[in-house]
Amino acid sequence: MSQSKELYEAILTGNAKQAHAATQAAIDAGIAPMDLISGSMVPAMDEVGRLFEEEEYFVPELLLAGRAMKSAMELLRPLMVASGEKMSARVVIGTVKGDLHDIGKNIVASMLEGSGFEVIDLGADVSPEKFVFAVEQRKPEFVCLSALLTVTMPAMKTTIDALESAGLRTKVKVLIGGAPVTMEYAKEIGADGYSENANGAVGLVRKLLAGA
Repeated sequence: MSQSKELYEAILTGNAKQAHAATQAAIDAGIAPMDLISGSMVPAMDEVGRLFEEEEYFVPELLLAGRAMKSAMELLRPLMVASGEKMSARVVIGTVKGDLHDIGKNIVASMLEGSGFEVIDLGADVSPEKFVFAVEQRKPEFVCLSALLTVTMPAMKTTIDALESAGLRTKVKVLIGGAPVTMEYAKEIGADGYSENANGAVGLVRKLLAGA
């Protein structure tokens, strides 16, 4: 079995230790970081997403797959920085101000990174000002806002308004998600898109990136 196949299987089964070992072996064998990402990690995360959609995988499996993917990225990221390689797009993500829930956000972040995107995770309880600062400094193509509580959903609009006031709204696509969030709400507050799950979020970023 090749190192790339081992990495694919490790992510699919949520084995972080195996993912780390397979990645190191692939690096030692001279396989380029982006080849590992496109050849093993992206297909693995796509399959994880498919299994979730088919209800063969659930949240625990998504978390384990994300953890395995992160263990691989820990080795690949410094090599990519050193060589000047870039991910296909940059995404700033965070749970909005007043909301401390981050499991769903973490799953989306993991699946985005495993699908070849650079992810800047601001964490939970993120103020509009912090989102604005991140967009100014990191210049992402996408901003993903998460909320799990109905009472914190208005912070999504506040954040979009803050991006507008800072003259940054036209520079990024804003995507929202979370248990109480709907497509209707996304349209109401002027977001560019909505997804009800992590796999859908990855697909939406790909679609918008392709200009579809």
